[in-house]
Amino acid sequence: MGDFASVLSGITMAPYIAKATALIGKRRRAGSNMFRHQLDTMTILLDYKLIDPVLLKAAVIHDLFEECQGMPGVTREEITTVDSDGPAVYELVMEVTLREVDGHREPKSEYLKRVM
Repeated sequence: MGDFASVLSGITMAPYIAKATALIGKRRRAGSNMFRHQLDTMTILLDYKLIDPVLLKAAVIHDLFEECQGMPGVTREEITTVDSDGPAVYELVMEVTLREVDGHREPKSEYLKRVM
């Protein structure tokens, strides 16, 4: 447990949490709070003792580009320059982001096949 806490204490999350605040007030399709969903995703990873900095940072902003595209601070450049993990975080987020196909979100079945 000491190693877990030690590694975790060295991960700077605040800039990514600040980005995720753009999701405050947004609702998920099921009705729950989108911002809380981002943080819940991160805490699930922590519960499983997953402490990869890129994974945790991506978890906190994983829906940002789907829900807040075009808002200030929600650009490739903004994420890739947050810190040294920024480029890898951006790439991971884009892997799990629903894509636009001919002006429509890709079908869920295609999305799930792609991320698997």
